[in-house]
Amino acid sequence: MNIKRGLQALSLLAVGTVLVAGCGSSGDGGDSSAGSTSVGSSSAGPDSKGVEQESAHPRLAVSYDGGVAVLDATTLDQVATLPAEGFIRLNPAGDGRHVFVSESEGFRALDLGTWSRSHGDHDHYYTAEPALTDIRFGGEEPGHVVVHDDRTTLFSDGTGEIDIVELAELLRGKGVATSHKVEPHHGVAVAREDGTTVVSVGNEEERTGVQILDADFQQIAANDQCPNLHGEAAVANGVLAFGCTDGILIVRGNEITKVQSPDVYGRIGNQAGSEASPVVLGDYKVDKDAELERPTRVSLTNTDTGELKLVELGTSYTFRSLQRGPQGEALVLGTDGAIHVIDPIAGTVTNKIAVIGEWTEPEDWQEARPALFVEDSTAYVSDPANKKLFAVDLGSGAVSKETTVDFTPNELTGVTG
Repeated sequence: MNIKRGLQALSLLAVGTVLVAGCGSSGDGGDSSAGSTSVGSSSAGPDSKGVEQESAHPRLAVSYDGGVAVLDATTLDQVATLPAEGFIRLNPAGDGRHVFVSESEGFRALDLGTWSRSHGDHDHYYTAEPALTDIRFGGEEPGHVVVHDDRTTLFSDGTGEIDIVELAELLRGKGVATSHKVEPHHGVAVAREDGTTVVSVGNEEERTGVQILDADFQQIAANDQCPNLHGEAAVANGVLAFGCTDGILIVRGNEITKVQSPDVYGRIGNQAGSEASPVVLGDYKVDKDAELERPTRVSLTNTDTGELKLVELGTSYTFRSLQRGPQGEALVLGTDGAIHVIDPIAGTVTNKIAVIGEWTEPEDWQEARPALFVEDSTAYVSDPANKKLFAVDLGSGAVSKETTVDFTPNELTGVTG
């Protein structure tokens, strides 16, 4: 075991560049490494004390060909623009303040400049100018970032490095991580509250399953029945799920079970979970030889019963289309321009919320396509073709805000502040 301890203060954006890379593949956005990006910097930086506000100020981070834009999530007003060149990937950090930018040599924290501090029975809220920080983790080919049990686990495909970051430390601006290495592969890891870590098993050629490691990173359980494992999701009661080309692995405590797809090749590669539901929402692909399959069905796997249901949407979707609502409802942004709201237990579509026009998934996974991001009871939808962003009230099903931007939005995430 290798324990890294370090303290890195938030810094001003100095003139220079940061090399940024992403991982993904044609069709699901997550099976191979991509090229590099140079992120330009600004002389502006965050005031470490910030300006006190009356309430929390949630913010969005939106990548585009040319930089990262930061928007006020309530008004959709643009707060800041960080210039960049090339393709940028953004990952939620989970602490309500930062997102992780994937660099060629690992992950770097981007401070969105909004946070709160608890004082006994009340909170104080602050904002500052967004800026990159000196907080870095990981190594070559940064891949999946997973937020679970008040910690964030980062996996670097090129080195097999796992970095476990305590959210409370990250929020304080401390670059502190517990680290461990496995064989390099396009993998994923999830640190849990009990000190164990669930990590994929694989090499440069294949991924076969998961293993559970104890606090000293010694194996205590494993399962090798998950060909080409990809993606993960956490649902109610701390249950984890990992997608396979023929089903899904379920990890409950230290028990690992397999739910088989109804098709010989029934690939689940991208999933979305909710603590309010035992059901995992996943994509579902059946054409093993397709260069780009545009599926119209999604999978719903009940981790309590082991039942896997397929729901026909009548429209295709992409890897940026899957999210969960505040009550655990399954949400899918279709190429028909609507958010399809699904009852995860019944497996029925209960509502369709029209947001944007019809669109077609581009051939290249790096190309901009509409994205869905949900925070509390608001769904945010990007419309690259028309350079628009929409905020949708999931309670009423109405578009509450929309804005036109001067760039083509690509990746979309946010923080609560």
